[in-house]
Amino acid sequence: MEDSTQLFYQAGTLMLVGMGFVYGFLSLLIIVVKILIFPLAERYPDDIPQAKPAKMTSRSQAEHSESMVAAISAAVSRYRKDHL
Repeated sequence: MEDSTQLFYQAGTLMLVGMGFVYGFLSLLIIVVKILIFPLAERYPDDIPQAKPAKMTSRSQAEHSESMVAAISAAVSRYRKDHL
């Protein structure tokens, strides 16, 4: 009984030390990456892309919405006919 208790104690200790090591390493890695990225971000800033306006005329929108309404109406009436 004492042997298993000692093994569980050692396993818990090893687990906590391992988790602490991983947490410390990842924290250090994040800090180092942020420190190294900062000068590069200052030197090479990201360009902000300009939004391009949509080139759709009101006539094509009207035609598109009329065909869309017709297709949706046909689908709804077919569904009601088959399922209700």
